[in-house]
Amino acid sequence: MRMSKNDEYGKKAHLLIPAGAHTYSRTDEVFPGNAPRIIEKSKGVHTWDVDGNEYIDYGMACRSVTVGYDYERISEAAIRQIHNGNTATKASKIEVEAAEKMCGLFPWVDMVKFAKNGSTVTSAATKLARAYTGKKYIARCKEHSFFSYDDWFIGSTVMDAGIPQEISRLTLQFSFNDIDSVKSLFEKYNGEIAALIMEPCDAEEPANNFLQEVRKLCTEYGVVYILDEMITGFRWDLQGACKYYGVEPDLVTFGKGMANGFSVAALGGKREIMDMGGLTPGKERVFLISTTHGAEMSSLGALVETIDVYRELNVTGHIWDMGTRLVEGLKEIAREYFLEDYFYIEGANCSPNFVVCGRDQTPSLEHRTVFCQELLKEGILLPYIAIAYEHTEKEIDITLEAARRAMKIYGDSLNGDVRQFLSGNVIKPVFRKYNDGE
Repeated sequence: MRMSKNDEYGKKAHLLIPAGAHTYSRTDEVFPGNAPRIIEKSKGVHTWDVDGNEYIDYGMACRSVTVGYDYERISEAAIRQIHNGNTATKASKIEVEAAEKMCGLFPWVDMVKFAKNGSTVTSAATKLARAYTGKKYIARCKEHSFFSYDDWFIGSTVMDAGIPQEISRLTLQFSFNDIDSVKSLFEKYNGEIAALIMEPCDAEEPANNFLQEVRKLCTEYGVVYILDEMITGFRWDLQGACKYYGVEPDLVTFGKGMANGFSVAALGGKREIMDMGGLTPGKERVFLISTTHGAEMSSLGALVETIDVYRELNVTGHIWDMGTRLVEGLKEIAREYFLEDYFYIEGANCSPNFVVCGRDQTPSLEHRTVFCQELLKEGILLPYIAIAYEHTEKEIDITLEAARRAMKIYGDSLNGDVRQFLSGNVIKPVFRKYNDGE
């Protein structure tokens, strides 16, 4: 029997690439067993694997594509910059134009530094905060799953192999929407915390003016307030979740949707902090971000065009509308099957999180796998929910019809042995201590 192209390329991937993909959230183990292993092409919000199977895609390249795959205007803008040489010996014209665009868009961004990925800019933000304050500790939100692949963050997770404890101990943790947990950290480590970093919103929306209260505490204790807008930026609002929730950070990081999937990220913030990475005479030098490809012209061309597309087409408004349509539809289906206590939605409708529970009404990876694998049988790739501009009512309605069938199977799995409903591996979390466990 001839091996499928998915299996053929998947086997090669694991032979040549640790974990079989260059991003852990793209590996086979975090998807059901019937998920496509290797993608060949994507267009709009549709994805095709190497065997030619087509899916409506809600992963949207780790949430980085917010308009649509290969959106013509944005792709052409990137190609034009490629024909300008794509990179240069000195700062490029498009680099200056992109910086001007970003600083003009965000009132709390006086200066900006570009890079290729989010880990680079979040790590740069923590280093800058340490240099600015002369303090060593970083406080990060423990409920937010990922900030960086660098030691300061990874050392605070269960996947801390290779990170000295001396580094791990420098990262402290607080709880989202728990202002007392922030206060207690600031009091215990008074005068020693350089920065606090969190997302404005993840699966849980901020409550009781949490973001504003943290802002006050950071000002009071001399802590640099960093908001990570990798996901929320260019999705909650064109000016990000900072604008949506009405809070002003000292430093802010962007990536993912800012260039519709092209590789660019940004660190921005107040001039007095950002300029520590500059050339002001008399100041100690801070090696902030310095990468050969950090300001690649094609990606910056895509960024400038993406911002224009957002403005002209009200991209964020559409994302909110389609997200609400999907959320309300899923809630209604859960009610139809009397599963609203087992399957529910949390977070903002522009980036909702669906929770699939077992019989004890606690989140279950086994039952989540059942639901997701049944959607895959219907041509829906929904590892999580990332709505893009090119998700229309048509795609949402097709998805809801598939979800109705998947919900029934999921409900049946609650009443029997869930293992009998699994057609392959159970979804595993990225962050776990050992490969064979959780």
